[in-house]
Amino acid sequence: MVRPSLLDHFSALRDPRQLGKVVYPLPEIMLLVLCATLAGAEDFVEVRHWGRKKLPFLRTMLPYGTGIPSHDTLNDVMNALDGDLFSEIFGAWVEGLREDEPDIVAIDGKTSRRSHSGDRHPLHVVSAWAARQRLVLGQQATDAKSNEITAIPLLLARLQLTGALVTIDAMGAQTKIAQTILSRGADYLLALKDNQRSLADEVALFFGAPGQRELRPFETVDADHGRTETRRHWVSHDVAWLNGDRCAPGEPRFPGLKAIAMVEATVERGGQVSTSRRYFISSLHLDERLLARAVRAHWGIENRLHWVLDVVFHDDLMRLRTESGPRNMATIKHMAMNLIRAAQGKDSLKVRRKAAAWDHNYLKALITRTAQ
Repeated sequence: MVRPSLLDHFSALRDPRQLGKVVYPLPEIMLLVLCATLAGAEDFVEVRHWGRKKLPFLRTMLPYGTGIPSHDTLNDVMNALDGDLFSEIFGAWVEGLREDEPDIVAIDGKTSRRSHSGDRHPLHVVSAWAARQRLVLGQQATDAKSNEITAIPLLLARLQLTGALVTIDAMGAQTKIAQTILSRGADYLLALKDNQRSLADEVALFFGAPGQRELRPFETVDADHGRTETRRHWVSHDVAWLNGDRCAPGEPRFPGLKAIAMVEATVERGGQVSTSRRYFISSLHLDERLLARAVRAHWGIENRLHWVLDVVFHDDLMRLRTESGPRNMATIKHMAMNLIRAAQGKDSLKVRRKAAAWDHNYLKALITRTAQ
């Protein structure tokens, strides 16, 4: 089966401008912004400057018969572009990159701190991250972290999740979200904290009961830079008491619940020792090893997605503040990250991005997904 190319997906976007007034075709604008972002451009002035210098290269893929638009035109188009449709097209493109084997999918949010204006909240994007492939599967924008509860089901509804294990932090421990995950053919692993305080307390008491802590946990150890962290993982499939009359009064009953879990982390640094415990519920009959892998995979969205967006793509310096511009540029950066990660080789993401700026052949290979 021949999958649509990236340029084919760009052609599916609806142009927000009046048809008779379009001088610069939308696919050309989208390709310009993506290529310039891959090559290191961080605002539309830089995008335009890069495009003017690299016009012969761009014309190897699209005509660019009227040249490169002004930075104001780029800004206006990215602001006016339908953010929901662009996110859907991104998701359709990603499906062509995904492997068929089910994965651990981490859901988490990130705020772009400078993407605000006046009374407008900074952009907060909830992203889905395929842990094994290290691939951004999709995103849903909201204007505040507190709105993650409503944004997560919208994101889940657009994803192909059959067979996956979906991990979400405590914000997502909601019965509606759990049911949405199950309806998508996936299982959930949800953290418990203040938003489900009585349930978290009940699970904590369960694992603190005589006999429970005597079970041998699965243990992992990480040590670097003078810091040693030992994690111990416990899982219990004794959950009937959470689904029946023994559940705390008024406590929500999570659909498909099959396991509860605890992770105890002991950190040693500079002679100081601290211990913390986290609690989870799951619809999967998981064991301690899978719990450890899933918890670590969820942590990966922070240092392999959010950290890279900030350090490699300088996301926190983004100054777009109006209409759909911030969310559309967040989608562009997710697209650029997927392309860079898909390239083979051992070079860091930072080096790969610089290679895209230096080498036309490498950049074109990224766009066509043939980079070695």
